[in-house]
Amino acid sequence: MSKTDLVIIGGGAAGLMAGAAAGELGLKTLVLERKHKPGRKLLMCGNARCNLTTNISEERMLQMFGDPVGPFLEPSIRAFTPSMLQRWFALSGLKTVVKAGNKVYPHTERASDVLNLFTDLLRDGNVSLACSAVVQALEKTKNGFRISTDNFVVEGNYVLVATGGVSYPKTGSVGDGQEWAKKLGHSLEPFRPGLVGFEVEPSVIKGRVGKVYEKVLVDVVVDGRKVAETRGVYEIEKWGIGGTALTDASRHVARGNFGSYSLVVHIQDGKAEEIRPLGTRSIKEAMVTVGGVALNEIDPQTMESGKCPGLYFSGEVLDVDGPTGGYNLQAAFSTARLAVSAIGKRCGKGALPQPRAAESRPHNPRRDARAHPHGKPSRPRRRK
Repeated sequence: MSKTDLVIIGGGAAGLMAGAAAGELGLKTLVLERKHKPGRKLLMCGNARCNLTTNISEERMLQMFGDPVGPFLEPSIRAFTPSMLQRWFALSGLKTVVKAGNKVYPHTERASDVLNLFTDLLRDGNVSLACSAVVQALEKTKNGFRISTDNFVVEGNYVLVATGGVSYPKTGSVGDGQEWAKKLGHSLEPFRPGLVGFEVEPSVIKGRVGKVYEKVLVDVVVDGRKVAETRGVYEIEKWGIGGTALTDASRHVARGNFGSYSLVVHIQDGKAEEIRPLGTRSIKEAMVTVGGVALNEIDPQTMESGKCPGLYFSGEVLDVDGPTGGYNLQAAFSTARLAVSAIGKRCGKGALPQPRAAESRPHNPRRDARAHPHGKPSRPRRRK
């Protein structure tokens, strides 16, 4: 039976970033992914353009996450801020660009280039990736952990669970990480759909299907009192209402566990309509899961379990969610790097360095091709 420093369970955004970070530190690491390819949900992000983060200050980002997520994420976001994330991608070989609404994308605006970068970094960092590796059991042992898959068993000194939430289960997010956490002593917050559309009475959408309203303001109202406010796009669909302003409102509804509420949509021409939704769409359609491993059982300074020493979590497997616009990927990336940095210290490798603008990576034609907007490799500068 083989043994390694770190086993990362989950090959999505958080798991891939954790693997890349482990490679930077030289940790002996194995990434396990249940699907036949990693990053399935990552490829869907931002309509396959991959909205990596939002180009705002960490203070503003934490404010937008709100309670209880913002305070929990503060150590990880401050350790790896939106600006640091952009520098990290550029230094790794993939430039980023800021679009409308401060949304940050890869310069090529192709999610596949982000995934290819991560898999290249795993290879360059000598990090092993095993796909079609469905984990059946995660057990605590005297000297670490034993992870059993359908075809092999591996032991690790430390384990990082990065299996995601339960939305879009076809991408591999099926809630198994939360179940392992429960068996190892953790409490779970119930799953609710976040960032999803609302189902409404037919009269709300009659004659307006396909209509899109830009820059609307939505008030979430409970018992006559406004409890939240969102901004963005309002879209009328065949199945109900959606758009960024409405999907962000659904997150507040889920966080508040509101049974009765209304949405007041303020359109630019001064008109407003009050809508009482029948409910939200299914959690399988949600962009993010509200709920998961309880935050009060995780050390926000390290992402280590308070119930099972040596066990770490990152990303959406936790009860962590944010608005649309790259917030959830930023949370996945930041929590992953914080966890690996803490593990690196315990393995005697030190903490991860912060990406600095003056740093550069050696010329790599495959990475440089992704950094160029037309897919052409940049020529290395001649030395004077």
